[in-house]
Amino acid sequence: MAFLELKGIEKSYYLDNQAFPVLKGINLQFERGEFVSILGESGGGKSTLMNIIGGLDRNFTGQVLIDGELLDHKKEKQLDDYRRAMIGYIYQSYNLISYLSVLDNVLVALDMTDLSREEKRARAVKLLEKVGLSDQMHKRPKHLSGGQKQRVAIARALASDPQIIIADEPTGALDSQNTQEVLHLLDEIAQDGKMVIAVTHSQEVADHGTRIVHLADGKIDGDTRLRPAYEIPEDTNNIKPKTLPAIDSYKMAFKHMMRNFWRNSLIMLGTAIGIFAVLLFSGLGNGINGYIQNQINSITNPRAITVVKNPTGKKMTQVQLQTSMRESMLADPQSMIIDQSDLARLAKVKGVSSIENGNMVGTYRLNYSNLQQSGTNMITWSQNIAASSIKAGHKPGRGQIILTKEQATQLTGNKNYQDMIGKQVQLTFAWIDSKSQPVEIDGTVTVAGISDGAAAQTVIDYNTMQDMLKAKNADTRPNFIAVSAKSLSKVNKVAKRINRLENNSGDRILGAITVGSILKTVQTYVNLASTILAAIAGISLLVSALMIIVTMFMSVSERTKEIGILRALGERKKDIRRLFTMESVFIGLFSAVLALVIAGIVQFVLNKALYGMIKYNIVQISFGNVVFAVVIAIVISVIAALNPSRHAAQLNPIDALAAD
Repeated sequence: MAFLELKGIEKSYYLDNQAFPVLKGINLQFERGEFVSILGESGGGKSTLMNIIGGLDRNFTGQVLIDGELLDHKKEKQLDDYRRAMIGYIYQSYNLISYLSVLDNVLVALDMTDLSREEKRARAVKLLEKVGLSDQMHKRPKHLSGGQKQRVAIARALASDPQIIIADEPTGALDSQNTQEVLHLLDEIAQDGKMVIAVTHSQEVADHGTRIVHLADGKIDGDTRLRPAYEIPEDTNNIKPKTLPAIDSYKMAFKHMMRNFWRNSLIMLGTAIGIFAVLLFSGLGNGINGYIQNQINSITNPRAITVVKNPTGKKMTQVQLQTSMRESMLADPQSMIIDQSDLARLAKVKGVSSIENGNMVGTYRLNYSNLQQSGTNMITWSQNIAASSIKAGHKPGRGQIILTKEQATQLTGNKNYQDMIGKQVQLTFAWIDSKSQPVEIDGTVTVAGISDGAAAQTVIDYNTMQDMLKAKNADTRPNFIAVSAKSLSKVNKVAKRINRLENNSGDRILGAITVGSILKTVQTYVNLASTILAAIAGISLLVSALMIIVTMFMSVSERTKEIGILRALGERKKDIRRLFTMESVFIGLFSAVLALVIAGIVQFVLNKALYGMIKYNIVQISFGNVVFAVVIAIVISVIAALNPSRHAAQLNPIDALAAD
């Protein structure tokens, strides 16, 4: 039984629906150990017949049988497996991959075998030694002569130990000496038990084989045996084919990217600038949020909750509650007084660590040495107030008060506002007595310290306030409560529980104000601003994606012949898509790395320059931002590679091999 058999092979090309027959019923049988020359003039159908035998051409009628099994040319996967396992190609134009070394050109075929990495290299070296190129294996193809290139092609064709070697005009571009050497190598291949099929238009070349098949006008008009086929040696083939591992596609993609590194570097720079801008604005958002949180936490305890009376009895947002509280404190602070029963319920709320009574005064007057100062919103000292808000002096004790820098300056009448510390001032404000009648409260207090900055406020000792109220028989109940949550993580939950407290009528009785709500509101605005700026910067990423798309299409165009070579070696469409997709991904990853380097430098410079003014690192690029940069770079590069890689995979291998 013949090893390879062709039955009724017919093939036509079409132009404007008009058929032009090329092969007209080819019936042939081939055996292993034969060196068959397909002889004929140009245009006679030789190359078309070879493409059918090699599993590249799928559009024909007839049958191809391998060792008695039908090769279904309609099944692409079967053809890929067939080329990978059975076919080795030798071309007139060599078809070497230019950016790979001689050794790597041979290893390309071995990547689709079950050999280990060391075994692949050893076999490639052995084959190159066999064809006389042991001293050339690290050169690129452009540094070789025509004869040397053809020997590399022969070594590559033999690499995976295929059973059929197809040589398309293998000596067409060689001088007489190299022609003889190549023909001798082909004869040795046949002696090793392989089937060698050489397409040629040279009678001299054809005479070197064991058999000549003459093809003219799409038909066989001669089949001459020159000598018997060589005996088939005992099969020692231990090399098994396998699909190309993804890692080998990645390696080849990386090599090609590095070959065009300087051209690709422009794309990387453009993409990196876009990613850097997004990183910078995200880092600024992080820094500004952190700075604001740091400033707020420096003036108040982040676990603290300020509890006031709910003036409406209805559900209110914290912004509404704060607005209502400020209005009530200025107009009628006594209306915000909290009953003892409400205090008892508040103390039992789950998650509450402690409660502390407090009083707020809407308006008041300060008198010192014939100077008078009016103020609004004086508050008693509580755990909600951070000691760091006091810029001079200390927190107030019994009989003491904290003034703002502005108040101290006006009362002293000069810039030495700290001179007010230790001085006594007259404090006067309006309140109500035990019968809810208006009463004027006054007393003398000593200045214990001065507050300044965002946290500047007038603060009096709570016991001092109680003493002043009792002295006038005034109402001593609190109009706010400083609540401390057991942990920072429970602040919001505790605040919600307090807000849900109701009286017998179903009205809400208390409202909770937390630092977290203030921070959340501020952070919302900051995040919105940074997101908008990052989105604007992200427009450059769209431009970068277009640049990558153009680059990948250029790469496909430049590597069309390479695509044909890889497909002829048995690579799948999937492998080709992966090859170009990974090259794009590498460009994206390099862009991300460059963006991170630029962002790191800019972050260092800006923080160094601004730290002296604000004592805070205003640019804070987080690990999440870094991950986002890498992910967005990969996503952009993958999306950009979708169409070019698909186009590359869909190329007809025959057309790709014919590309210039």
